[in-house]
Amino acid sequence: MTEIERSEIGLAEGRWLWRRLYVFAASLGLWWLLARAVGRTAPADLPRVAEGLMGLLALMLVLYLVAPSAQQMIAMLANLRLRLAAGGRK
Repeated sequence: MTEIERSEIGLAEGRWLWRRLYVFAASLGLWWLLARAVGRTAPADLPRVAEGLMGLLALMLVLYLVAPSAQQMIAMLANLRLRLAAGGRK
């Protein structure tokens, strides 16, 4: 594979497919945990358990929508490295 072909393909995270699959699977798993928790937890403890699982779902959605891809993180780190090498000047 040539260098041009590698740059055209890019990392899997840059195509969003794997991020979508991961968030979808994790969200389904967390919803399943919430359903099981409702059935097994004492009524007094349900609000705390449900809030924790809903918080995890919210975090997953934020990471899906906002989190940078691996390519973007590498670019940010390279930029930071150049700035540090230049003494913090732009």
